Amino acid sequence: MQLTILGGGGFRVPLVYGALQSDHCDLRVDRVVLHDVDPERLSAVERVLAQMRDTAGGPAVRSGTHLDDALGGADFVFSAMRIGGLAGRTADERVALDLGLLGQETTGPGGVAYGLRTVPAAVHVAERVRAVAPGAWVINFTNPAGMITEAMQSVLDSRVIGICDTPVGLGRRAARALDLDPTRATFDYAGINHLGWLRSLPIDGADALPRLLEDPQRLSTIEEGRLFGVEWLHDLGMIPGEYLYYYYFTRDAISSIKGGPQTRGELLLDQQSTFYQEVCHHPDAALATWRAARQARDATYMKESRSEGEERDAADVAGGGYEAVALALMTALARDEPTHQILNVRNGSTLPGLPPDAVVEVPCVVDSSGATPTRIAQLTGHPAGLVQQVKAVEQLTIRAALEGSERLARMALALHPLVDSVTVARILLQGYRERIPSLDEVFHSNG
Repeated sequence: MQLTILGGGGFRVPLVYGALQSDHCDLRVDRVVLHDVDPERLSAVERVLAQMRDTAGGPAVRSGTHLDDALGGADFVFSAMRIGGLAGRTADERVALDLGLLGQETTGPGGVAYGLRTVPAAVHVAERVRAVAPGAWVINFTNPAGMITEAMQSVLDSRVIGICDTPVGLGRRAARALDLDPTRATFDYAGINHLGWLRSLPIDGADALPRLLEDPQRLSTIEEGRLFGVEWLHDLGMIPGEYLYYYYFTRDAISSIKGGPQTRGELLLDQQSTFYQEVCHHPDAALATWRAARQARDATYMKESRSEGEERDAADVAGGGYEAVALALMTALARDEPTHQILNVRNGSTLPGLPPDAVVEVPCVVDSSGATPTRIAQLTGHPAGLVQQVKAVEQLTIRAALEGSERLARMALALHPLVDSVTVARILLQGYRERIPSLDEVFHSNG
């Protein structure tokens, strides 16, 4: 089988390749095609993968910058593009921070800016998949993942499935904190991408989550316990995904980010620029250079939410992230081996109060026919309201990007719960257009 990776020069591509190396079944990915618009980044990642293959075997790899050539023959297409690059991400963060708002790449105004410039490219990819590889499954990790999955589904319907490692990581941490086997638990998780809650932890017919919420010592051992505080989780009666920190502790997050020497995007831009330069100058050490850079990247993930000197949970770092989710999804689709996963899929009637075509993040059963949401309890109270508001913003952003509409883009920014003024929304849009050429082009090319 062939896996085509869009954004194939990206820093995290070796994680996907490493997951493929662990698959030894007869029906498996044996060809990987990397596609990227930057040939130098492609070359660097190819060197890393070649050294991984020399060490432990793995699928054959080729690369190129022509999209249709990369898509031809694909059984699976993994989308991990970054339109605007890390320079765009730093602008997503800084334009908001300069106005006293949250600067984060997928949450708040930064997520709207990222979506505006990414939706047209993602829809174009979907159209080319339909033309060149109509039987392929598209696994989307391009952020904002829920929004981009929804945009691509307008072309490819349910053959696009979005993934994120946040929900399963949360569920596993909760199970481990109770000394339970995470593989035996099911996770009652619901929401949209980067905006969801673990509401119960059924295992052996009983919900184990109340036991965790009532045990401050155990609760404080997991990332979310330290992130949100034991008292707040007990008050909520459920455990939010880590990105809810930006909604529940907005001022704290802004203060921490502004107080640091760099935003997350600026840090990664420096780290990854150094990585690609080092591989260019010392190609024989490509794999070792990548591993060192990856360790530094993992250690600083969501650093703004941790106290000074506090380290990220080692088990969480080692537990396997989005690459493991992607491999499990491909395995179920290709081999018709039913499995349960939390995925980004079309809502239908799964969460009342959201449009049927909205993409939601919920537990699903996956087999060769695709991903089907399981029956879950509806969202109520403040989670329902917050999800409805942010989903409305996502859908406005998709329309704005595809129609080239400044009016809809301003509305999307103004209606986001983390933007506090219509006037500020107008300034945000102008600032993003001035700083990010690929975003500004959206309005010129459609206008």
